[in-house]
Amino acid sequence: MPSIGPMVYRSAHAGAALLVVGVLQFLVGMAWAEWDYPGYSLTGNYISDLGCCGGAAHATIFNASIRVLGLLGILGAVLVRSAFTKKTTGRIGIGALVLASAFAVAVGSFPEDSPYLGGNVHGVVSALTFFFSGLALVFLALAMIRDTRWGGYRTYTLLSGLVTWVAMVLFSTGVYLGLGPGGMERLVVAPILLWGILGGVHVLRIPRFRAIPAAEGSPSWGPG
Repeated sequence: MPSIGPMVYRSAHAGAALLVVGVLQFLVGMAWAEWDYPGYSLTGNYISDLGCCGGAAHATIFNASIRVLGLLGILGAVLVRSAFTKKTTGRIGIGALVLASAFAVAVGSFPEDSPYLGGNVHGVVSALTFFFSGLALVFLALAMIRDTRWGGYRTYTLLSGLVTWVAMVLFSTGVYLGLGPGGMERLVVAPILLWGILGGVHVLRIPRFRAIPAAEGSPSWGPG
């Protein structure tokens, strides 16, 4: 009988699907907001500029889409956790992903023109979103060690987290490498969003456990 290989539970597939949907709807929402924003520059404007200007259509679209991204990210992270081995690194990685998603909700709830914390609340929650996103990817990469379900995604996940952190440091210190503030901020965010899509699709491709009635009447498990 041929080997069926490693598998995941149904909940991991559901969580992966939520991560993919969350990222895709955010990308669509961000593109729509950029189109609606007069004179918006991908290099000269910050991403969060899209959430300003009160009741403007682009602000409504952007803030709603990033809140949806965060909410689906929280639920997706909780459900997809079984796709990682039960190690401390995995728990930290999933916990950091939940926190990053929660702060993403806060980014959409407190836009750049929010008056709270002397007008600094948006900058704080944005920085925490970036930090915990990078932390999540680094620890999830460590959790993938010796887990045959992930293969080459270990290195890819680790590099994605490190790129996010390095770009975040450069962005926060005003070093834009010729990309402008908007371009550098997108370099911070791109690895996170791309991993959400590619990692989610990878989990969806892993065979799923399903219950199989055993001869004695007790359940066993097999590929779904």
